[in-house]
Amino acid sequence: MELSGIVQSLENKIILITGSTGFLSKLFVEKVLRVQPNVKHFYLLLRAADASSPTQRLNKDVTGKELFRVLRKKHGLAFGSFISEKVTPIFGDVSLENLGIKDSDLEKKMHKEIHLVANFAATTNFNDRYDVSLAVNTMGAKHVLNFAEKCENLELFLHVSTAFVCTGETSGVILEKPLSQTLKESSKNLDIIEEEKKLIQHRLDELKAAQASEKQETAAMKDLGLERAKFYGWANTYAFTKALGEITIGRHLNRNFPVVIIRPTAVTSTCRDPFPGWVEGFKALDPMVISVGKGKLPCFLGDYESFFDIIPGDMVVNSIIMAMVNHGKTNNLTFSRGDNNIIYHIGSSHTQSQRGSLSC
Repeated sequence: MELSGIVQSLENKIILITGSTGFLSKLFVEKVLRVQPNVKHFYLLLRAADASSPTQRLNKDVTGKELFRVLRKKHGLAFGSFISEKVTPIFGDVSLENLGIKDSDLEKKMHKEIHLVANFAATTNFNDRYDVSLAVNTMGAKHVLNFAEKCENLELFLHVSTAFVCTGETSGVILEKPLSQTLKESSKNLDIIEEEKKLIQHRLDELKAAQASEKQETAAMKDLGLERAKFYGWANTYAFTKALGEITIGRHLNRNFPVVIIRPTAVTSTCRDPFPGWVEGFKALDPMVISVGKGKLPCFLGDYESFFDIIPGDMVVNSIIMAMVNHGKTNNLTFSRGDNNIIYHIGSSHTQSQRGSLSC
């Protein structure tokens, strides 16, 4: 598809973004606003981190970032009014039913208007608290999809996952099985999420009865997450709960709109768009690069035949836009119910798409 066709396809679209303060979501919003100023509107779901208003948090944690300097320069003094016209920030939480949106009039408006839903929300800490990771990475995926299903004019649901939901270290081309088939207790895989929620609550009750401190509770929850991840064959809590998130989406694929899963490898700073080198926090290879630069890591042991697949954030966003435009109902002439599960693996070596891998 030509660049002009891609840009044209986003014109007059209304898009819901979750995880709006995250690295990739900000890159996505900035890119669309810059290349397609005629996108009709964004609804950005933000968690209420403090007593500030949604607009204040938008300005502080999204559009106020250095990432938006090109767009800010383009619009000059009109930048603020442009953002106000194109973006509505909303306080909410993907870990809650209905995304925690309490304004019923706003909810009805969103259900009527939204064309595209992109779920970027995630806790990306490899070994975060198990209860937090399950609530955001697993139940969050379910809650966003449930909200999307209520949108009357929905053209596509897109979920950002990770390439590391795939387990195993086999070299060469790996023919992937449905995620649920990799679970050790395959006979119970349809109930695994509810069972894990019960296990978490049981452990929390034990900690409360023992009058554990907040620090002790956090440590116990982190240990539990790692224990459960390794039990089922995943390396860490993050990859495991993201895999469970995909399974929840896989149970709801028989819908009248396409579902696209994006699985990037380790995401790092921008290559060139909107300018080279923009990053927030430590991403992928950054801690190692900084340690080498400061002389704190004089050598690094490893297999010389191994490779570390990283992908610049702007390239991931380009892939997301391509997938969104290509598979939206208005552009995808081959769309049909029951054949709408599309997965893209996004990495530095290659990008692959596949169908059918989400079935449970």
